[in-house]
Amino acid sequence: MALKQTADMLTLTPQELDERFAYSGNDLGATFSETAIHVRLWAPTAERVVIRLYKTLRARKVEEVEMVAGERGTYVVELDRATYEGYFYTFQASINGQKVEAVDPYAKAVGTNGKRGALIDPTSVTPERWIEERPLFHSSQDAVVYELHVRDATSHPGSGVVARGTFAGLTEAGTRTPNGGLTGLDYLADLGVTHVQLLPIYDFGSVNETAPNDPDNYNWGYDPVNYFAPEGSYSSNPDDPRTRILELKQLVQALHDRGIRVIMDVVFNHTYDAATVPLGQFVPGYFYRQEADGSLSNGSFCGNDTASERLMMRKFILDCVTYWAKEYHLDGFRFDLMGLHDVETMNQVRHALDRIDPSILIIGEGWDLDTPLDPEEKANYFNAPKMPGIAHFNNGLRDGVKGDVQTPEDRGFISGAFDRTSEVKRGIAGNVSSQGFADEPNQVVSYVEAHDDLTIWDKLTVSRPEDTEEIRRKRQMLANAIILTGQGIPFLHAGQEFFRTKDGIRDSFNAGEVVNRLDYERAETERPAVEYVKGLIALRRQYPMFRLANAAMIKKHLRFLEEGEGVIAFELKRTYEGYVERQRVYHNATEEDITIELPNGEFEVLVESGAVKLHAPRLHEEKQLVVQALTTTVIAERKADYKKYAVAGGAALTIIGLLYAANKRRKKTD
Repeated sequence: MALKQTADMLTLTPQELDERFAYSGNDLGATFSETAIHVRLWAPTAERVVIRLYKTLRARKVEEVEMVAGERGTYVVELDRATYEGYFYTFQASINGQKVEAVDPYAKAVGTNGKRGALIDPTSVTPERWIEERPLFHSSQDAVVYELHVRDATSHPGSGVVARGTFAGLTEAGTRTPNGGLTGLDYLADLGVTHVQLLPIYDFGSVNETAPNDPDNYNWGYDPVNYFAPEGSYSSNPDDPRTRILELKQLVQALHDRGIRVIMDVVFNHTYDAATVPLGQFVPGYFYRQEADGSLSNGSFCGNDTASERLMMRKFILDCVTYWAKEYHLDGFRFDLMGLHDVETMNQVRHALDRIDPSILIIGEGWDLDTPLDPEEKANYFNAPKMPGIAHFNNGLRDGVKGDVQTPEDRGFISGAFDRTSEVKRGIAGNVSSQGFADEPNQVVSYVEAHDDLTIWDKLTVSRPEDTEEIRRKRQMLANAIILTGQGIPFLHAGQEFFRTKDGIRDSFNAGEVVNRLDYERAETERPAVEYVKGLIALRRQYPMFRLANAAMIKKHLRFLEEGEGVIAFELKRTYEGYVERQRVYHNATEEDITIELPNGEFEVLVESGAVKLHAPRLHEEKQLVVQALTTTVIAERKADYKKYAVAGGAALTIIGLLYAANKRRKKTD
């Protein structure tokens, strides 16, 4: 039985709203049958709701249709599909005598700048090629994640891309620099990464979609407005909601066709502006956390924190990620400021995505942030053991390698601060030691650079101003090798492989296109460094011990070696199919060549002097090995397990002896 909402509902606490009105149906927003469009809004505090219908995006003439109070605080209306499909719409609610108009929080399609929703069935908008199967992928640790901003990926004038800075631009094949260097989609495929993590691609509020080509009209997009709809500034036609949907699906398919999975950066912890965005307009005070004095909490430093622990906010998050995973075939989600969410919500996200495809990745920023939530409930890295299958960015490894990101002058292991060695070792071992936060390596994202803070190149410029550019290159290549030969889920920021610089700007979220775009001509100039990262990715793929499946295997197979200050050395060793395999890794962060004493054996040198040589490795039979200053060396050996054969042979002799003795006794009896 429907319960009519009244102004008295405004006196209910969020907990009381949950108890009396939490709605569990899967039909919020607009859903489509063959002949009808069914629209449902959760608004338990509203006294009346109408849907306002516009025939075109900018039409002033509006048709209003009264919505009927439905179950659990919802309002519903059914529209004739033949008449209203393609119309734009908003809701207008009467709350405590005041009229509030906003876009449907569940709008799957929106017009320019997200001002109106659109009654479009997303399932009816698909590319000619739209394959449900995802690229093959077995476990989290097999991933190599590459973080990329859609506009940055193709906006450089030397990219050779026609539709620069758009979803469509990143689907173009065969694009090259003027000198023939790979760019865009071809560059990504050649690099060998398994996942591309796209900075926010939902509709955000910090870019004016009517002027997408203005180089200063730029933002990373951590300003959510319409969570279920694609961003218009990446579309070839922001006015047409169908175009956004189609071109984003085409991009996902283009990446999938190259064997690359797609992670979406999601920002559920805050919204662009709590006073104006759709979320929360129809249920004042419910979707956001408040401090004791009633003000919005601000652990996000963006003006508001959402309240994931409340049932309808939790449902909103779950409905959103499952929608993107199903409708757009997305393969993972990176949760911005995940530590502001609660453990239960994140576990429910994991379970919901497991039902779609257990290989879908969930990674997030598990920082411990100041928000009014019980510390035991925060989804931060202190509570990582409570969230299996969810990975946290390892800031300890990041700061250990390059220095504290909050202090540009601070140095890390690669820049000569060898007191940070233990932090780096812990990260190399997947952070599963007693001092680490993780139970398993699939709970750790290993990284040294992301969109936030100074790039490694820019930080080294500040923290080691006395270095030549050649020395700086070596330090950064050493950092890249540490990440790609360590346990956990390695993560690269786009351009990290070719010494990306943002002119020393720490957070370039609104610094404009020129500062942020990927410079493929620099990638061309620095091709040896790009080939190095490409080779390290191939090394990781070829040798499974660089991506061990669990903590027990790491503890069994990984052993650190003592080689003196400024050197991190470790061995990975296992017995497999009658052979003993081992790899040894030496990270020399000193400014001097070092000589290593090797055990007996014949080793192949896979990595040395800033180059990876998997196809024609150098055979090294000497007892000593020189590791050059500020470089990584990797050697490998594979030999027969003679102990196994010795045991087998001993067992065989014992059996022969027993048979001989038994035969002798039988002859005596005869």
